[in-house]
Amino acid sequence: MIRISTIFIAICMVLVAASLGFALYSVAGISGTESAIVALTALTFLIFYNAVSMRLRDRSAVGGQIADLSRGTADLARQVGEFGRRLAAVEGRVVSANSAGADRLQAVIGEINELGNLVKQLAASVASHEDLLATAAIAPSSKPAAEPQPEPSPSTLAAPTPVTPPVMAVPPSPAPPTPAGVIAVSRNQAQLVSAVKNAIEANRLDIYLQPMVTLPQRRVRYYEAVTRLRDEHDQIVAADDFIGAAEVGGLIGRIDHMVMLRCVQVLRRLMVRNKDVGVFCNVSAATLGNAVNFTQCLDFLEANRALAPSFVLEFKQSTFRNLGRTESEHLAALSQRGYRFSIDHVSDLRFEPRELADRGVRFIKVPATLLLDPKQSSTSDIHPSDLSDLLGRYGIDLIAERIEGERAVVDLLDYDIRFGQGFLFAPPRPLRPEGASATAGASSPMPQEANGATAPVPPNSPAIDPPQRATGNAALARRVAGPG
Repeated sequence: MIRISTIFIAICMVLVAASLGFALYSVAGISGTESAIVALTALTFLIFYNAVSMRLRDRSAVGGQIADLSRGTADLARQVGEFGRRLAAVEGRVVSANSAGADRLQAVIGEINELGNLVKQLAASVASHEDLLATAAIAPSSKPAAEPQPEPSPSTLAAPTPVTPPVMAVPPSPAPPTPAGVIAVSRNQAQLVSAVKNAIEANRLDIYLQPMVTLPQRRVRYYEAVTRLRDEHDQIVAADDFIGAAEVGGLIGRIDHMVMLRCVQVLRRLMVRNKDVGVFCNVSAATLGNAVNFTQCLDFLEANRALAPSFVLEFKQSTFRNLGRTESEHLAALSQRGYRFSIDHVSDLRFEPRELADRGVRFIKVPATLLLDPKQSSTSDIHPSDLSDLLGRYGIDLIAERIEGERAVVDLLDYDIRFGQGFLFAPPRPLRPEGASATAGASSPMPQEANGATAPVPPNSPAIDPPQRATGNAALARRVAGPG
């Protein structure tokens, strides 16, 4: 539709051209034909000029509109992209929530199954105990009648026969009984040093394994190697009784090297069936501070560097608190080779987690009685219930040891303890004969085989079988294995 301004401009151009032609005809005296040609020419020029100017104005306006349209399109595309990103994020959250829900459901189902198995085992154990109690109660009254005995003489009546009370039947223990319990050494220092030396030369150092289980599942995750020494009479001597004499006699380096060798052999056999298992090996402060003994152990550990993630070296808390320059350098050398450390024999709960983590400590073993002691909350810098969370921030796992009752397990679960160790789960058990081979270059048979010092270990010995649920009775375990 033609705009009014265009009509007005056209009228103006016609009037201008007519005025120009009339002026030429009347003033300049040009003929009418020539004046009309000039007027028509002027009108044509004006029309052309107006068309060009309008075209230029339209082009600029259209260019601005196109630019606005481009900006609007870009804005729209950006908004669409943002909506797409938000939609993808929402979808990802929904998928992760669904997967997390499924994982939690599977975890709950696993826990329920574990609880069901525990209930079944408890019911079986209670039934066996009831049967044993019933058998023990019925046995005296169910004996067959004996033949008539002659009437006792007055002399016989005068000396009454002592009556032995019936012995309560004890359920069989999975741990093998030892022929002789752990003895309390009462010899003087020189005799004890000589006995330790003779035991080392005769290869009478035995390795016992005690499992560390996850809580509350009670699945075996690690084993601790416990050293036992047998004297010339095949009596078992605990480590606490002979370590001091070995340090005085300069024999602790040989003992630590032999224990490391056997622990590595056991770990290799365990990892054939389960790659997630680990072994804790105790190392004395004397070996850590002695350059000659440590160099020998370091060369051996360097040769077995591939086992470093599963081989944990354990030191006492006092060792870490009294580190000298030599000990710190030796710890750094072990840490550089990938070995991790554990702290045991803890006497208080004052720790520096950052410093311990920087030194390579990844485990701390605290007695359950110390964790559950109400006095510790006032003497330590942190409440025992928060200790596991604090250590976990620095990559250190807290292990509760010396657990002997179910009540302690229930209380420790409130403290978020992930691992437990003690006679409640299993006592230290000796290695099977083929699992405790002699040191390198020795061809003598196993001491257990040679002199029958220990009874054969059942096939489900923890030294070779894959991790399984650890069960046991604390009192019976102490009777069988002696103090750990």
